[in-house]
Amino acid sequence: MTPSRGTTEPHAADREALRRNGLLASVPARELRRWSSRGETVRLTFGQVLYLPGELKRYVYFPLDSYISQVSSLAGVPCLEVGLVGSEGMVGASLLFGVRMAPLHTEVQGAGTALRLEALQFAREMRRPSALGDVMKRYLYVRMSQLGQMAACTRFHVVGARLARWLLMTRDRAHSDSFRATHTHMAFMLGVRRVGVTQAASLLQRNNLIHYRRGDLTILDSRGLEALSCECYANARQIYARHLPKLPHRKGHT
Repeated sequence: MTPSRGTTEPHAADREALRRNGLLASVPARELRRWSSRGETVRLTFGQVLYLPGELKRYVYFPLDSYISQVSSLAGVPCLEVGLVGSEGMVGASLLFGVRMAPLHTEVQGAGTALRLEALQFAREMRRPSALGDVMKRYLYVRMSQLGQMAACTRFHVVGARLARWLLMTRDRAHSDSFRATHTHMAFMLGVRRVGVTQAASLLQRNNLIHYRRGDLTILDSRGLEALSCECYANARQIYARHLPKLPHRKGHT
């Protein structure tokens, strides 16, 4: 992984495009117009670092067709993915607690677009009564529940089941059965040795669940992969549906 701070090209937010994000799609049209006037659509590039641990957040991001990895660090070195956010959510939600400092290394894993809002402006807006503010409170609860489950998954589940879960989560957020994923990157995201991921991925390929060649990965059998995955994949989807039932549910809302 070779992170870069990257650059973005802001454009006036397209209200119809904003509805690709489940949180934004849940708000009334009038409120969505207000949000679109306060933000801008930016293109995020693979490997672009949005936050480093301990730095002040300048912006929050609502992915439209991009997806973003949140990685915990030890001794200042990123070591384990603890969150993967696509069009079902947003990054920068800790501002709802009045905390502007970034707790995690946050990096773009799937290039695409996002609505970007200035962090201070977002915090001010969240102090006003709004439909999005109500949704964000439930979203924070969902994220906290999923983080707890992720910790248990990392401790107790075998690499093969965790890899299947990660592939399904990435598929959902990429909105495609095909995406880029090297063995080195997958090992980094799962916090395991590369040889462990290579063995697990080779088994998935021999069972015709995935096709992998030079970093290009395609899921061939989603149901088979779900059967092999640990229960954390299905549980994460159920948590989201239970606490955010009015959001438009589709592939990517997990």
